[in-house]
Order: sequence, then structure tokens, then C-alpha cells
Amino acid sequence: MTTTADSPPTPIVLTQKRIWLIFSALIAGMFLASLDQMIVGTAMPTIVGELGGVSHMAWTATSYLLATTIVMPIYGKFGDMFGRRWLFLFAVTAFTAASVGAAASTSFWEFIVFRGLQGVGGGGLMILAQAIIADVVPAKDRGKYMAPMGAVFGVTSVAGPLLGGFFADTLGWRWCFWINVPIGLAALFIAFRYLSVPSHRPKTKPDYLGVVLMSSATTLLILITDWGGKQYAWGSMTIVTMIAALVVVVAAFVMVEARAEEPMLPLWLFRNRTFVLTSVIGLLVGLVMFAAIGFIPTYLQMATGLSASVSGLLLIPMMLGMMLTLISSMAAITKTGRYRIYPPLGALFMLAGLLWLTRLDAHTAMWVVSAMLFVIGAGLGLIMQIIVLVVQNAVTPNQIGTATSANNYFREMGGAIGVAIFGSIFTSRLTEGLTDAFTSHGPEVMAAKLDPGALVPSVVKNLPDGLHDAIVGAYVDALVPGFWYLIPGGVIIFLLALFIPQLKLSDEAGMVARGEAVMEEESAQTVSAQDEDPDPRLVSDRS
Repeated sequence: MTTTADSPPTPIVLTQKRIWLIFSALIAGMFLASLDQMIVGTAMPTIVGELGGVSHMAWTATSYLLATTIVMPIYGKFGDMFGRRWLFLFAVTAFTAASVGAAASTSFWEFIVFRGLQGVGGGGLMILAQAIIADVVPAKDRGKYMAPMGAVFGVTSVAGPLLGGFFADTLGWRWCFWINVPIGLAALFIAFRYLSVPSHRPKTKPDYLGVVLMSSATTLLILITDWGGKQYAWGSMTIVTMIAALVVVVAAFVMVEARAEEPMLPLWLFRNRTFVLTSVIGLLVGLVMFAAIGFIPTYLQMATGLSASVSGLLLIPMMLGMMLTLISSMAAITKTGRYRIYPPLGALFMLAGLLWLTRLDAHTAMWVVSAMLFVIGAGLGLIMQIIVLVVQNAVTPNQIGTATSANNYFREMGGAIGVAIFGSIFTSRLTEGLTDAFTSHGPEVMAAKLDPGALVPSVVKNLPDGLHDAIVGAYVDALVPGFWYLIPGGVIIFLLALFIPQLKLSDEAGMVARGEAVMEEESAQTVSAQDEDPDPRLVSDRS
């Protein structure tokens, strides 16, 4: 066949070496994002205390999650249309640059802005890594690669809390962000050199209006959940107007997506049973997980008097539980091709962990806290990555990025909503409790020159017993009852997981299915066939 200017590019040969080099670039990016999340969690009470943002603590997580939630569908769709290489490089660059800004922040809201910009990069690192793995590895073999990804989370689960606590207690919390700079530069170099996946021009115009509407709807929903009942009454003109605007924007988005040539979120995906079930499960898992785990470090530091270093170590069992069940379940799925049993089992583990967390108090033994978190982590390991694998396997190869990002979008949306709602409840109850504590211990507060908006664990630990116990009680009463609100979500996750269909795992990588690549053995077979049959007419016919 004669090659013309309009002919497709020569397919990439996916050798095992090339696949592992690509995978090394993805691992570098994921290590950067996951280490940052673990470091910041343990340092958060110190950060908000020094920057004077205790009453707005929820925004340290909400800003990052909001940004991540907004950009995930954009990365997924644009990756399908333009290719994922340059998007991944942009994500690494954005994350690293925002880390510099966060480290140099001098006020709480300046810090929040840079945390949001970190989310812009972090959302791309996670979603593009998942999509690129689907591009180069068939679904039936993907578990072998998701296990090392689980190991990355395991390593950062140990290193992150240790470093975060160490920085908060010694060098200063700003080093939690400065450390991202050398790691980010290394990840950028590895990705630039080894992430050899194709880029291409889209055949249709991107759905820019859909991007704007989807981002607007996401922002409105998160702000409503964060401000409602806290900064503004639910019946106030501000909240009512925002709710009305959300309804209008969602309706407009549906209309635009129904007519768009290449929609941001194709409505036909909602006719796919696997996609719908995994998306709802992802949303609820995000809500329960981020809400339950997001404020545990604060509780451990304030309610038990532990340093940031030690409280961070107590989160390690959760990640170890997640890593253990993720690696073992992925190995079993790779061997048998069966996956249906794991999400319902994971939901049961989550429910058991949540029920156990309701028994927390200031006197709970630390090994018991670790066991509670281990059970929660074990449940998450049986759900989060598995539902990504399932939904990737249930859509066509040219929609892998869109489906993957949409599934992650709903999980992150759930996380943002969960943190906003749980954070609003937590901070409202905490503010009330601290007000009562400060009122009833006025002389001691004046003597210690305490500012309720700038409490840090090291200060609370050294207060007189009466005032210390009152502040600890305020944190306990603010956090622990909230776990009961999460139990119904765990029940629904279990029920929905029972209906996930069992489909045969694909034996063809996404790039191969789209004609962008061939596997090494297929390339060798083609060359061998051409050597055996040198007749150019026959070669042309096969082409």
C-alpha cells in the first residue's frame, strides 16, 4: 500500500521493555502526588494553626479535591482526543510549581489557592496514569501493574506521615512542599524521556462549552455543601440562588452533551450498567473515605496529645491494609479473570471499620486505633482500583480515558462533598465546643494568651489539665458522632456492588485496539509472514 500524507502513523511496537519504561514514568508521577497527600495530612493542624485558619480547616482538603474533581474529566477526554503524553508532562509541571507557591505562602487563603493549583496537577497525574496503563496493557494482565502501584501507596504511607510529622515538629511545615520540587523535577525528566505514547490531532472540535458547564456545576455543588448551614443559612438568598444556578447549569450541560459531536461526558455511558454502578459506588466510596479519614490526624494529635510524627505513623496500618488487599485481589483477578466478589467484600470491611470508629474516645489505645484504620484500608483496597479496571473493560478502546476520568470524577466529587459536609459539621461543633471551653476557663485562657483560631497541638498539649481536657473534649465531641452519618453510605455501597456484572477481561491493550500500536509478538509475526511471502501484490492485499 502506498503511504500518503493522510495515512495513519506507523504503529508503536509495545515491547515488554517499552511497557516497563512507560510504567516507570507513571510510577514517578504517582509517587509525587501520593507522597504529598500523606505528608500534608499529618501536618495540617500545624499549618492551619500557624496560618490562622482553624475555623476554615476543611478548605485545606476541599480546595485540592475541588480542583482535582474539575480537571479529571478534562484530562480524560482531552487525553482520548489529543494523546496523553503532553498532558501528563503538564500535570507534573503544574503540581511542582504549585508546591513552590504553597511552601512560600504567608496567609491561609494564599495557601488554599496553591493547594487548589496542586489539585490541577494531581488530578492529571492519577487519571492519566490509569488511562495510560489501559492503553498499553490488556485488562486481563493489568493486575500485574496495579500491584506495583499499590506498593507506591504503601511506601508513601510510611514515608509520608514520617516526613510530614518530622517537618511539622522540627524543620517547619513548609518543607512538606519544598520536598516536592526535586521529586517533581525527577518525575518530569523520567516522563519526558520514557513516556513514549502517541499524540495526535482530534478529528472533531473539543466540547469547550461542556467543559465550562461541567466545571461550573462542580464548583457550585461543592460551595453549596461547604457554605450551606455554616457561612450562610440554608434558606438564605445566597444559597437559594446557588441551588437555582446549579439546576440551570446541570440542565444546560445535559442539553449541550446531547448535541455535542464529541461530548465531555457522553450520555450513552449512562446506558452502560457497569459504568453506572461503578460510578455511584465510586461517589459513595469517595464520600465515606475522605470524610472518615480526612480529620483523623487532627483527632489523633489534639485528642491524644501525640505529636504530628506519631499520629502520622498511626495512619500507616490503613494504607498497609489497602496495599495488602489490593495486591492479593489483583493477583487473583489476573489468574482467574473473576472480580465480582471483591467489591461487596470490600464494602463489608468498610462497614465494620466505620462501626468500630464510632467507639473512639480520648482514651482508646493506639493499637486499637491502628486496627480500626487497617480494617478500613482493607475494604478500600478491594474496591477503588478494581472498579477502575472493571469500567475500563466495559467501554470501547477509544473511550478509555473518558470512562476512567468520569468514574474517578464521581469518586472525587463524593470526596469533595464528603469533606465539605463532614468538615462543616466538624468545624461547627468544634467552634461551639471551643467557645464553651474558653468561656468556662476564662482566666486560664487569658494566662496562656490563647487564640481559638490559632490552636496547634504543641500548645494544647502543655495547657493546664482542666483547659486541656475541655479542648480535647471539644475535638472528640466534634468528630466521633459524625461517623454514624457515614454508615448508610457503606450499606448502599455493599448493595450496589452485588449487581456489578461479570464480563470477560479483554486480552487487547487500548492502543493496539485503536491501531496505534502492536504487541512485540504480533510485530514479529508480521515480519516473518512478509519474509515468507515477498510478492508485493500479496503484501499490499494484506495491508
